Amino acid sequence: MSWRDFFYFSKGERTALILLLSLITIAGVIVLWTNSPKSERIAPPLTVSQPPVPEGSTPESDSPPTSNPSTSFPVSSSQARQPQRESTSERIQRLTSSQPAYPRIEKFESGTIIELNTADTTILKKVPGIGSAFANRIVRYRDLLGGYYTVQQLAEVYGIDEERYVALEPWFTVDDSFIHKLPVNSIPQDSLSRHPYISYRQARAIVQLRTQKKQLAGWDNITLLDEFTEQDKSRILPYLSFE
Repeated sequence: MSWRDFFYFSKGERTALILLLSLITIAGVIVLWTNSPKSERIAPPLTVSQPPVPEGSTPESDSPPTSNPSTSFPVSSSQARQPQRESTSERIQRLTSSQPAYPRIEKFESGTIIELNTADTTILKKVPGIGSAFANRIVRYRDLLGGYYTVQQLAEVYGIDEERYVALEPWFTVDDSFIHKLPVNSIPQDSLSRHPYISYRQARAIVQLRTQKKQLAGWDNITLLDEFTEQDKSRILPYLSFE
């Protein structure tokens, strides 16, 4: 039967033929759909209806939202909490409370007199104008000298200028019986030259003179040396012992 014969069918025959062809087409589509791979099927988007949220509240989820594992990072509790900015007064109070509290040193009353050769740093720091630094310097210089024979030697301590010395001088007295003297006839040259008032050249001259005379009787022997002056005598003699 050719396609021209289609027009010779009656109207009812043509309607039945069209309906048959439509059913065959639909059946073919269904067969192709059921036989196609599942991965090629496109599922319609799933919509989930949620209950209405009361006015004035925010929606909450029963489970925490999931994130992409390739872009998510672990967040610690300290990072999750945003610290509150403290005020200036709170910051000052925190800093001052964290600093150690140093005990305040009570100073001596005016008119107190301190013996310079026996006072330790604790006593010296109680003198107005003397802190830890100056107290340590006064003691160290006293140890180098062997003791003070006059209060005026405080002016030789590093950092004590004329103005500070004038303020400190009334607080002290000196007992020169506490001076540790140098045994001139037995002390080695290097030990003699360590004294602040005796240079290496002067120590060598004393040892050479001692070798020549076997024993030095007193300062009169040392005056024979050109290395010493009358000014040296007043400074050095209190620290020498000729016994």
